[in-house]
Amino acid sequence: MNMSAARERLVVIGGDAAGMSAASQARRLKGPDELEIVAFERGRFTSYSACGIPYWVGGDVGERDELIARTPEEHRARDIDLRMRTEATEIDVERRRVRARDLDSGAESWTSYDKLVIATGARPVRPDLPGVDAPGVHGVQTLGDGQALIDTLARTRGRRAVVVGAGYIGVEMAEALIHRGYEVTVVNRGSEPMSTLDPDMGRLVHEAMEGLGITMVNDAAVTKILTGEDGRVRAVATEDAEYPADVVVLGIGVRPETELARAAGLPVGRHGGLLTDLGMRVRGHEDIWAGGDCVEVLDLVSGQERHIALGTHANKHGQVIGANVGGGYATFPGVVGTAVSKVCDLEIARTGLREKDAHRVGLRFVSVTIESTSRAGYYPGASPMTVKMLAERRTGRLLGVQIVGREGAGKRVDIAAVALTAGMTVEQMTALDLGYAPPFSPVWDPVLVAARKAAKAVTA
Repeated sequence: MNMSAARERLVVIGGDAAGMSAASQARRLKGPDELEIVAFERGRFTSYSACGIPYWVGGDVGERDELIARTPEEHRARDIDLRMRTEATEIDVERRRVRARDLDSGAESWTSYDKLVIATGARPVRPDLPGVDAPGVHGVQTLGDGQALIDTLARTRGRRAVVVGAGYIGVEMAEALIHRGYEVTVVNRGSEPMSTLDPDMGRLVHEAMEGLGITMVNDAAVTKILTGEDGRVRAVATEDAEYPADVVVLGIGVRPETELARAAGLPVGRHGGLLTDLGMRVRGHEDIWAGGDCVEVLDLVSGQERHIALGTHANKHGQVIGANVGGGYATFPGVVGTAVSKVCDLEIARTGLREKDAHRVGLRFVSVTIESTSRAGYYPGASPMTVKMLAERRTGRLLGVQIVGREGAGKRVDIAAVALTAGMTVEQMTALDLGYAPPFSPVWDPVLVAARKAAKAVTA
């Protein structure tokens, strides 16, 4: 007598990029008769672009739903049992089950699993400061956060905004608020904005932001958020000054959301993210996978684990997990740390290691900086661009690139990202056959100009 194999159950915790990519890919490989998929999402939205929230707030994206790639109904139509407003509260690894609570009714129940995917994302850093929970103080991690901020901006009579933090989110939110006609002050603990850059490159961002009318306050830690008689925010205070504010946006960064996994005894790295193998399987656990902002990934340049919260990685993780859960095979080898952003017309990009990263892992290196233009100097619209490049001494291995410039600057970092992934030397980079025409580049592309200078420096 033929006996069909018992249907397995996949449980997914987290309904955004990594979780639902994993569920969707697993569904492509295995039908409902082979694999049951249950997904828990504590929010009201799935599969959306958190990276697009600043551009929605600033008005570049007209409607919230433009940021949603797939709705809960679309997932359910593919035989994924997606349970919204349902928060996973416990993972019982030994008995292979997950406890979840319906946030509307309060009802709790256990769901058993054969395979488990943890995609709990990251949580925004919210400092423990007096007044941080006052009306008018906002984070911007979720679509709900974005909607709450937009609602506040619509109600607020004053036009003064303070952004706390000058990383990617802080800089992008400063731009969004400028677009909305606000007077913007950015309060930053670091010596320059964009700590993902070396300070000399961050200085270029600082100067450009001030040129756009943004007030930059560096080397300043917020001590409290002051409120008025109505309880709403009225100012942000540091040790030295107060900065009037009708609205405050927190852009201090995120940390991996791994409390649930920690409580279950799953392995967590020094940055707080879950540790996985190349197939995104949680180390030491055959039937548990993790991906997205809650994991640490291998830095291919330094050889160490790091935490990077980016939707590009989360989607790739989900594809890898779904392939492996569904009976296929895929790996995620690691990252080189590429990121790009902008503030108004200033483009900011980086990949690989900063100087302090290279020092930390014990590398001997040279760094060079060059000034060039986005197009041939004689072609209309050519704009200045600064490229900084790090290379290992003697070997000439490329270690990192940072670029600050106007239109046409940011995406040039992709040349360096490919070179880093391939393990190229700066000498090898000088021979790259890149596209050239005066409207697109000088005869020597700025990245290759930097590579030529670095190639000379590593042997000096």
